[in-house]
Amino acid sequence: MSVSLRKARTVIRKAFEKGAEMELKPLSAVVLDAGGHVIAFERQDGAAPGRFAIAHGKAYGAVMLGMAGEAQMARAEAQPYFMAAVNGVFGGQVIPVPGGVLLRSAKGAVIGAVGVTGDTSDNDAIAAMAGIEAANLVGEV
Repeated sequence: MSVSLRKARTVIRKAFEKGAEMELKPLSAVVLDAGGHVIAFERQDGAAPGRFAIAHGKAYGAVMLGMAGEAQMARAEAQPYFMAAVNGVFGGQVIPVPGGVLLRSAKGAVIGAVGVTGDTSDNDAIAAMAGIEAANLVGEV
């Protein structure tokens, strides 16, 4: 199973709708496939231009480690040297905080990840999950 462009666009659209409903700051969202390649990205009007790198880093860490943002943050707090080393291995691209949501198949296989940024990390994760659920995908925060 993989994430189609149609589903990726649904994830982003619905994440942005959730952000508007919650009155969040302008969001940026990316959907990656299981290899860490970008399927889709959008940045709302008013979102800082550097938000692509942050959204990508949240999602990239999730898919490359097979570990969602909340688990990465806990690991970074418990083993900062390990996560620093991991980030070095991946060229500094990993941002280990909520908002990086792992996508799994119904059987539990990693099929990609979603990264949302722009508000607090916890709110970013809520918006991401709203998009994932609207696209009938399985997310792990």
